[in-house]
Amino acid sequence: MDLVPALEEPLKQPLKSVLGPATAKVMAEHLGLRTVGDLLHHYPRRYEERGQLTHLADLPMDEHVTVVAQVADARLHTFASAKAPRGKGQRLEVTITDGSGRLQLVFFGNGVHKPHKELLPGTRAMFAGKVSVFNRRLQLAHPAYELLRGDSDETVESWAGALIPIYPATAKLESWKIGKAVQTVLPTAQEALDPLPQSLREGRALLPLPEAILKIHRPHTKADIADARARLKWDEAFVLQVALARRRHADAQLPAAPRRPKPDGLLAAFDDRLPFTLTEGQQKVSKEIFDDLATEHPMHRLLQGEVGSGKTMVALRAMLAVVDAGGQAAMLAPTEVLAQQHHRSITEMMGELAEGGMLGGTEHATKVVLLTGSMGAAARRQALLDLVTGEAGIVIGTHALIEDKIQFHDLGLVVVDEQHRFGVEQRDALRGKGKQPPHLLVMTATPIPRTVAMTVFGDLETSVLDQLPAGRSPIASHVVPAADKPHFLARAWERIREEVANGHQAYVVCPRIGDDIDEAADPKKAKKSPEDEAEKRPPLAVLDVADQLAKGPLQSLKVEVLHGRMHPDDKDAVMRRFAAGETDVLVATTVIEVGVNVPNATAMVIMDADRFGVSQLHQLRGRVGRGSAPGLCLLVSEMPEASAARQRLNAVASTLDGFELSRIDLEQRREGDVLGQAQSGARTSLRVLAVIEDEEVIAEAREEAAAVVAADPELQQLPGLRTALDALLDEEREQYLEKG
Repeated sequence: MDLVPALEEPLKQPLKSVLGPATAKVMAEHLGLRTVGDLLHHYPRRYEERGQLTHLADLPMDEHVTVVAQVADARLHTFASAKAPRGKGQRLEVTITDGSGRLQLVFFGNGVHKPHKELLPGTRAMFAGKVSVFNRRLQLAHPAYELLRGDSDETVESWAGALIPIYPATAKLESWKIGKAVQTVLPTAQEALDPLPQSLREGRALLPLPEAILKIHRPHTKADIADARARLKWDEAFVLQVALARRRHADAQLPAAPRRPKPDGLLAAFDDRLPFTLTEGQQKVSKEIFDDLATEHPMHRLLQGEVGSGKTMVALRAMLAVVDAGGQAAMLAPTEVLAQQHHRSITEMMGELAEGGMLGGTEHATKVVLLTGSMGAAARRQALLDLVTGEAGIVIGTHALIEDKIQFHDLGLVVVDEQHRFGVEQRDALRGKGKQPPHLLVMTATPIPRTVAMTVFGDLETSVLDQLPAGRSPIASHVVPAADKPHFLARAWERIREEVANGHQAYVVCPRIGDDIDEAADPKKAKKSPEDEAEKRPPLAVLDVADQLAKGPLQSLKVEVLHGRMHPDDKDAVMRRFAAGETDVLVATTVIEVGVNVPNATAMVIMDADRFGVSQLHQLRGRVGRGSAPGLCLLVSEMPEASAARQRLNAVASTLDGFELSRIDLEQRREGDVLGQAQSGARTSLRVLAVIEDEEVIAEAREEAAAVVAADPELQQLPGLRTALDALLDEEREQYLEKG
């Protein structure tokens, strides 16, 4: 939305620079702001009223903060040091207050002279620096500051109005310097082209864009801020939904071969074999998929289902329908462990129907082939031959499936499991292997709130499986505070022994592997936070924990390890032994997070659970309780009770509702870039829109966008909207949408 030539003017250019070259360089390198439009769309994070200090309890450790406060006290101390042995070292300690709390500032050496003269008691200023702890007190060492005297034209102009904008800043560029730069370019906001159709803007009583930009940067009242944010949220939601609506419209124009199952074909034979009936949810979602497969345009559907809701069964029936219709289906899994697991479970479910071309295969049978990077040459050659001849109706594999040399006879359906683990380029490469675009089914066990699905997967239709199949058991979850109550951890290992004594098995999950080349083992790279000693040590490791358990609390039990750096054959052998019940306890990394299905495993202990995200914990927990016996998940943490990490764990322990947890997760993490920019580390395209809080705006914007695109797919009547789209969809984002 960097809209017209004036707004596209670079902040740094050879002939006339809008800003000083040093400032422009820092803005480009550290904040990604390169044009006048970029800077105008760098909105304040919050606003302070003069004399207000950010609540001291909210100051985040090790982060750069900007506070507005009054000097309460300033004292100059002298001391002896190696550099100043005669007691001539100087330290200035300044205490600032907001009336309810205090914060100490410290200046050393030659840096004390200027603040000693300027920071007199009663002075008000903005201070920016990194929060640290000294003698158990919060402090800012050598903060940058800007006096709020209002006695020079520049200061009066810069901080006009009662509300002071605080901008997202960096150590190299304080908030007030960004504010001054914004004031420099603010007049060009008048030239901003409005992306919203006039009828939409007037119908919803939204401010014109230039006025909204002015009010968000220089508000006089809190109402100004609310009006500006409401308008700018609509810009972001609407332009994004128009991009997605155009993608859906373009997809609807593509040709695809309809794939209808035969009444007495492979799918019917498979359904006859099933020892149970499908849940209502599975039947409803299957119908939606079959209706899509029967059309002459490619299906683009997202299948969301809780862990264990039977997504694989729904996907398999879709694949069988395509094979029935003479096509082939490919299932893409994120890891070899998962690909092997899918291959095993699908061939077991199909029985002789998976033995096409073999003795014992039935009339309708097809071949189900596994293709992974670590296969032997002979097996790989045979698999490739089966694909190109069409002998294999179903292929299951990892990203090895998308290599250039792999050819299909007639690829009709691509099923992508755990979409969030796959790059869009990989999905696109596989889709390019069909004679016509194949139908696409994306599956995820990470529940996605409705608005996130509308935004992140806005070019896909969504199906939700929210019923668990009969026979699934409830999972009890508890937090084990290992530091506060070590006897709770001892009891956890007793519970594992009890489960094994009852004929069941257990998982123990650790955040890292623990061999010499493990990155996290380097104490410099280990995450450090003064919140608690627990954060100062490296995360617990599979190899160490397995060794301690085998020699200690789980002595005499059969303990094995599983992690991503093992040879694929070894991984498969470990999983086979565990699935067969030969191993009592599997100590693993998150390699078991998705798809691993061992119904006899009833208990899971997650070590350093605070190091995992909410969705990841929910995924991991879904590995237990998959049979008739109830599941148990113990979340072990050394974090103190009042910490945010413990609150997160309490939330996971309190509910099995993945959609509720995904909301909590998103609120805590804040959303990344919904157009995939997060994959490249660039900054988010959403500046004021929050996909959880602004559910209504997004839903309404989606409807408005669909109507606009249906009436004018090329947006010929809306030049402002076209320009905004071009700015949002730079080349990388355009490709992201293209690849869906």
